[in-house]
Amino acid sequence: MISTLRQKPASLFLLLGAYFIVQVLVRLALPASLELDEGQQLYYAQWLSVGYDSQPPFYNWIQHGVVELLGPNRLSLALLKNLMLFASYGLVALAAAQVLKSRDLVIITCLSLLTMPQVSFEAQRDLTHTVALIFCTALFAFAMLRTLKAPSAWSYALTGVAIGCGFISKYNFVLLVAAALLAILAEPAFRRRLFDWRLLLTTAVAIAIVTPHALWFFQHMQEATSNTLGKMTDDDLTGMAQIVAGMKSLSTAVIASAAPTLLLLLIPFADIVASSRRTHPQASMLRSGNEWSRLIGRMMLIVIVALALMVLFGGVSAIKDRWLAPCFLLLPLYLCLKIEAAGLETPGQLRRFMAVALAIMVIVPAVLYGRVVGAGIIGHYQKQNVPYEQAIQAALASSPSRPILVLTSDQQMAGNIRLHAPDIPVTMTDNSGVAAPAKFDAQHPLLVIWRNFGKPNPPLPQSMKDWIAAYPGLTAQSFGEVALPFLHGRPHSLYSFGYAVYYSTTP
Repeated sequence: MISTLRQKPASLFLLLGAYFIVQVLVRLALPASLELDEGQQLYYAQWLSVGYDSQPPFYNWIQHGVVELLGPNRLSLALLKNLMLFASYGLVALAAAQVLKSRDLVIITCLSLLTMPQVSFEAQRDLTHTVALIFCTALFAFAMLRTLKAPSAWSYALTGVAIGCGFISKYNFVLLVAAALLAILAEPAFRRRLFDWRLLLTTAVAIAIVTPHALWFFQHMQEATSNTLGKMTDDDLTGMAQIVAGMKSLSTAVIASAAPTLLLLLIPFADIVASSRRTHPQASMLRSGNEWSRLIGRMMLIVIVALALMVLFGGVSAIKDRWLAPCFLLLPLYLCLKIEAAGLETPGQLRRFMAVALAIMVIVPAVLYGRVVGAGIIGHYQKQNVPYEQAIQAALASSPSRPILVLTSDQQMAGNIRLHAPDIPVTMTDNSGVAAPAKFDAQHPLLVIWRNFGKPNPPLPQSMKDWIAAYPGLTAQSFGEVALPFLHGRPHSLYSFGYAVYYSTTP
């Protein structure tokens, strides 16, 4: 395998393709119950909008197109995610090939993404917008390095595509772009690229992509930012307590993002560590570098400093490790650039790293599968163990005729209803692009499904009561509750849902 990877660059993409096909098959083999982000995606795929909620719409737009093509099913969800991750790995390889001479180090850079839990595991478990962010970061890295090395009109335009798509994938992408601009300005060899007329192409393309959502954003700023700001700040923390909490959170996020990669890369580069007692090559590696390593190193440092300033002066007290994905996606390339500049590359490094990469390629799908099908053994259930399909079918069976609309309590529930009753529109009490009919009758009833974290006797939420009350004459024709065992669970571990059928009997 090692010789094939060295001699045939396409074999790296074949290996990655096989791995992501396995990931798709694993998702299809798991129960037909959706995670949080999966449910949200199927719910929002019912309509196309320039803005949905606190997350930008890039992933929603693509998912909408895939659902229109393949239907609201697990294949639509798994295929898009794994195609986007496959493209991300490939773009990182292409970016590394721009600046690394060694093919071995290019392969190590690409497959090192497997060592990042946020990319290899969390992205598969239940992330969508972060997957889009990973893809846009990889595209931006490739386009930027290509522009700096061999500028052309298309490379400047591609950089604009990456920036525009990045802005509408996750708002924190702006930190990476700002860091890149400052890092380029600090490097004399690259500075002139910012004063090239073709930068207008980058700007024009990025603005064209961003503008539709930007107009929505400024009209819905509270809706677009409240959820994220709520996660980043804590009104109960002020002064030094907020700063301490924020710095602790930032430090933890940095360690969680970088430590697994740094530790696992000690395996392929063990020869460097082993000889350190005699020649101290690690000191040479720290001192060595070139304009490319300096650029990437400064970008990562600027992002971390910017987050620290947000803690010190912006009131931020909580930072999640996945928010650093754009920053540390370039960490393996930075390390490989330093190793190559120091002349510390050896033939055995790729062989040792392939053992690490292949092990992760086996472990990650196995854990994703085992944590669900083995949940009953340990008594700890995942969201995919919730028996949505059986509950939805029981609720549908209680209706005298096929409902014209389903009202439900949360986006995850809404997505699961779409999965198992794709012919029925699903709505919620707020932020819905699904129009409700003017009237519900016995031939066209309203089905209401809700839950209270699976607890027995779930009360109908007040927001749903208010929504129903807006239709004069609409009354409940039947109420019910279903308690079902978890999928792959213990027989006496039950999860409860409430449901009701509403329609008006008045003409």
